[in-house]
Amino acid sequence: MKSFMDDNFLLTTETARELFQETAKKMPILDYHCHINPEEIAKDRRFENITQVWLGGDHYKWRLMRANGIEEHYITGDASDKEKFLKWAQTLEKAIGNPLFHWSHLELQRYFGYHGVLNTETAEEVWELCNRKLQNESMSARNLIRQSNVNLICTTDDPADDLHWHEMIKEDESFQVQVLPAWRPDKAMNLEKTDYTEYLEKLEKASGMLIRSFRDLKEALKKRMLFFDKMRCRASDHGLEYVMYVPETEENVEKIFAKRLSGKNVTREEELKFKTAFMQFAAEEYSRLGWVMQLHYGCKRDNNTKMYKKIGSDTGYDCISNYTPGSQLADFLNSLEQNNHLPKTILYSLNSNDDEMIETIMGCFQNSDAVGKIQHGSAWWFNDNQTGMKKQLTSFANQSILGNFIGMLTDSRSFLSYPRHEYFRRILCELIGNWVENGEYPYDRKMLESIVKGISYNNAVRYFGFDLEEQ
Repeated sequence: MKSFMDDNFLLTTETARELFQETAKKMPILDYHCHINPEEIAKDRRFENITQVWLGGDHYKWRLMRANGIEEHYITGDASDKEKFLKWAQTLEKAIGNPLFHWSHLELQRYFGYHGVLNTETAEEVWELCNRKLQNESMSARNLIRQSNVNLICTTDDPADDLHWHEMIKEDESFQVQVLPAWRPDKAMNLEKTDYTEYLEKLEKASGMLIRSFRDLKEALKKRMLFFDKMRCRASDHGLEYVMYVPETEENVEKIFAKRLSGKNVTREEELKFKTAFMQFAAEEYSRLGWVMQLHYGCKRDNNTKMYKKIGSDTGYDCISNYTPGSQLADFLNSLEQNNHLPKTILYSLNSNDDEMIETIMGCFQNSDAVGKIQHGSAWWFNDNQTGMKKQLTSFANQSILGNFIGMLTDSRSFLSYPRHEYFRRILCELIGNWVENGEYPYDRKMLESIVKGISYNNAVRYFGFDLEEQ
């Protein structure tokens, strides 16, 4: 019997162990998509207890606690931090096979030096141990980033953001990790939302111009893009229901926008036409600026309306959508390619059934503009587990060139989430190691090392054009 989550956790072959221990393990982390708050980095936030840094805002854990019948009082309610932690321990002990079981124990090992098992019996011990450790300066937000061997972080930022905290981090020479903004214009696109006109007022203030037409909106966004570009932004990100393609004339799109500005609600068809035009405009600008376009889609959000009204979005009530039409995705990319406006693009579908579809569409738009110009993003959200990661990696290998893959990201709000990169790298090395041991790929140490280094770090450095040295 293997020891519990030891140094060779998930690594069953000699080749897998060698690739991870001698190569992947040593590579730095490039976190090109996350939801960390830059203010907490700028202020070098300290955490009073493990619940604050571990459970606060983590809807992955909240979902699991609800599945264990835990009262909401102990999840997002006003129970004490210790009570919430104890309920999480009570939940975790039964979560056999769940990635959160692995992530949680990797985090306890790497940051707190605890190699035991968190459960009901050990919860008090772990609570005290973690809280003592958190009092050390080494456990501040910046130092957690440093000790995780992180070289660069891309946050998620609205076009109306002033990027004040990014500027403060940039000017602080004591912190060497690059923290860059990433452009997330969902609020500017989602005209069906009830607060859309209120958001436009914020964008007007940020851009210094009135927005009375779709043309005005585009000009305001261009101004903000230039500002973001000066702040070293290299990537955009969109949270889409699906990648739609319902083309319409410029004149009619203006009419749709005017209708919404007048206070009237738009129809579903009008919404899709506007969003298509918005995404085409945005993609053209990304291509001009040299930004990477990231498309996250395939999620049906806020399904429990009772709880949405009570505690809001991003609280654990989203699910996978099975309406992700590949034909519209292909047509959208094609509409950009026809005018040489297709930027480097990363496609993330929450529906793992789309893996093969994504890879086949990728192949239609690859060219010499960039190595792996169109990417299939890493297994996302409900799929960043062993099964989902292996499936995504295998599908990528089957249909494209896995050696060009840009690898893992955290997609997290927590400073303790970086072991997810270790988890991914272990799974990657196990997969490659098995192929080698089975005679499906030669034991070419130099080439294998190059592939693992590339997927772990180097490919993303090249792909985004970050100011980093390859390893």
